[in-house]
Order: sequence, then structure tokens, then C-alpha cells
Amino acid sequence: MSAHKVIAIDGYSSTGKSTVAKRLAKHLQFIYIDSGAMYRAVSLFALKEDCFNENALDNSKLIEKLDQIVIDFKFDNATQKSEIFLNGKNVEDSIRGMEVSQKVSIVAAVPEVREKLVALQRRMSDRHNIIMDGRDIGSVVFPYADVKFFMTASADERAKRRYEELKSKGESISYKEVLENVKSRDHIDTTRTHSPLVKTEDAIVIDNTSLSQDEQFELMLGYINN
Repeated sequence: MSAHKVIAIDGYSSTGKSTVAKRLAKHLQFIYIDSGAMYRAVSLFALKEDCFNENALDNSKLIEKLDQIVIDFKFDNATQKSEIFLNGKNVEDSIRGMEVSQKVSIVAAVPEVREKLVALQRRMSDRHNIIMDGRDIGSVVFPYADVKFFMTASADERAKRRYEELKSKGESISYKEVLENVKSRDHIDTTRTHSPLVKTEDAIVIDNTSLSQDEQFELMLGYINN
């Protein structure tokens, strides 16, 4: 059990977990850890190391190479954000594209990958008060978290948000493709054998389908303060 405070935010893809977690961390002066970015970084590594044959992952090949992966977060004073580094290279932008999005749930379902990253995540709470978001933070990584949130929204609304985000970055993609990706990730995340996405009994459910970012922030901050 950590001597520091831990706030866990779990939920479905594209529910804005990272956005609100960063804002809460800044307000509370906690360290923000984007666990999803860590799985995206491993997915980017798997793609670069040719561990995929189209959508089929060669689990054994990736597992053999896990010791080659070093993941770190560094605070960028210019952007005022923590950015993720894979083997010494800033991959903050590289991990956000559709190619990685289509692979991350497949990579995250590999038990050996989860074991490696869970160990890294737990060590991060040894020295700091942290806010961490992901799929299994409150259920597996920090079952003793001081506050647990579970975020959800309709698949259509989440796909709309993700589509607008990708279009703003210049990606050529259809709304239908994004919606299919959202639904596919939901299925993989909730049905995988190892550490599936679940709502724990003590988690506070935040359905933000119709909430503004400010409304969501104030709601969650109120729960934390109480």
C-alpha cells in the first residue's frame, strides 16, 4: 500500500479520462500518469519491430523483446505537459494516430505486457501523490486507491469526439471507421481474460455523454474533496 495519495480513473476509450486527469492533477498538484500512453508506446514498439502480421500479433516475438522497452515520462516546461518517451525518444505524437489505436487493445491483452507495465505503474506511486487513468487502475494496479472513478459515455458521442480530434490533426479517416474502432476496443477491453475493464463496487460512475469538461471537472473535484 502506497504512503502517497492515489486517484484512479478507469473507463472506456475516448471518454476524456486523460483530459480531466491532467486538469485534476494540475489543480491538486499531483503527478499525472497516462497508463494508456504506456500501452500505446508498447504498441508502437511492436509495430516498429514487425510483431504484427496485419492485425495478428506475434505474442512470442513481442514478449521476447519486452526487456528492450524503456518507458519514461518527462515534464515539458514549454507545453506544461508530461510527455512520454520510448527508449529515449519522445513519442507523444507518434502514439496518438489511428494505426496505434487499432493495435493497442490487442497489445494490452497480452498478460506479460500488463505485468511489466503494472509493475512500473506501482513504482510510480512510491514517491508521489498520483492520478492515473486507464482500464484496470482501480481494479488491478491500485485496488487501494483513495478515490476511484469509472468514466463512460455513449459510443456515438465518444466516436464523434475522437473523429474530431483526428480530423484536427489532419488524419484522413471516416466517422464510420472511428465508430467501429471504438466499439471494437470496447469489446476487447471488456472481454479479455487478463485484467479486463470492469467497474469496481467502490468506483464513482461519471457518465459524461452530456457533460461539458468544466461540469465534469467540478463534479469529480467535489467527490475528491469530500
